[in-house]
Amino acid sequence: MSQKADDIRARESEHVLQTYKRQPVVFVRGRGSRLYDVDGREYLDLVSGIGVASLGHAHPGLTAAIADQASTLLHVSNLYYHPLQAEVATRLATLSGLPRAFFCNSGTEAVEACLKFARRYWYTQGISARTEFVAVRGGFSGRTMGALSVTHSDHYRIPFAPLLGPVTFVDPDSPGTLVAAVTDRTAAIIAEPIRGEGGVRPMSQAFADAIVEACRKTGTLYIADEVQTGLGRTGWPFGFQRFGLQPDLISVGKALGSGVPVGAALVSERIAQTISAGDHGSTYGGNLLACRAALFFLEQLMDRGLLDHVKEAGDHLERRLRTLALTHPVIAEVRGAGLMRGLELQIDATPVVDHAREAGLLVNRTDEKVVRLLPPLNIEIDDIDRGVDTLDTVLATVEAEVPA
Repeated sequence: MSQKADDIRARESEHVLQTYKRQPVVFVRGRGSRLYDVDGREYLDLVSGIGVASLGHAHPGLTAAIADQASTLLHVSNLYYHPLQAEVATRLATLSGLPRAFFCNSGTEAVEACLKFARRYWYTQGISARTEFVAVRGGFSGRTMGALSVTHSDHYRIPFAPLLGPVTFVDPDSPGTLVAAVTDRTAAIIAEPIRGEGGVRPMSQAFADAIVEACRKTGTLYIADEVQTGLGRTGWPFGFQRFGLQPDLISVGKALGSGVPVGAALVSERIAQTISAGDHGSTYGGNLLACRAALFFLEQLMDRGLLDHVKEAGDHLERRLRTLALTHPVIAEVRGAGLMRGLELQIDATPVVDHAREAGLLVNRTDEKVVRLLPPLNIEIDDIDRGVDTLDTVLATVEAEVPA
């Protein structure tokens, strides 16, 4: 790294809380599916800020919308009306089938809201003992106290115990364990359609059917954690729609603002009817800048052909990755949907991520052995080919250095 990059890292080490293990690169600008570091080197970005930069970097239309809003009005608080929240909420209702939205600032905050609203629902029914949650082994819903409580990994949980509870974690490969875990004390089941941090592992149809059965038998609510899978990432508006599920609550984040912090909890009418003024709130939630960015993104998704592009590009990416797996025995499995893909390796994925970065390609490691790909939703087919071709070279290098 250059001296300038070293200086930036040194200043961070003194004054920024060291909660992240950063890659040794400093980015200063981007364009489309490309990022440029402090030394001017170009990288093809197949991470997109962990699925946040849904329209790539420096999208001219988004940039113009944000600039226009910033020069007009940024924030008035939720003490007053403004014209954009209803527009965004209407579009989210059309996509999800849930008629109401609560706006916050991140996916984790959206999960927190869903957990609160689930408990509030049962309290309003006069069933105050129905406070428990059922979550999924390998699931990840965030790091705030409530979201952490329904996140499975002890690595995240143990230092902060005791957490919100009781929470029962069930094996997603054993649908029967879900049915057995749900009781008349369960407020809600929370599950991701694809466990992103858990290794890009899609929910099985059998497990989805078990959710439906458990909710039907006990009245338990279902929270679809769509922070990573939602808003077109899987080629569907929401990942739960692939499985025929009908959630009562949905957590939304990441892609919604295309880089501007915004999240939402989407709520069914029966849940909404149990929530009163003051039950929840967010100072910044749903401010004009966030809503303007969200509205621009949703217009691209719904009116400008972005969802169709994700389906086409996702199918192309899957074909290329499956062909890659035939060539490289280090690849154990290809998983995912749309533009959310994972390559499970026979070895730790770290050397693949490192070699790829050195070759000008950004990919991500999750669940130790999985290379995760979350490119911008508007990525061009040629860039997919370029990325997979680079992975081909990188995997050959890694296989020679660390045989599977």
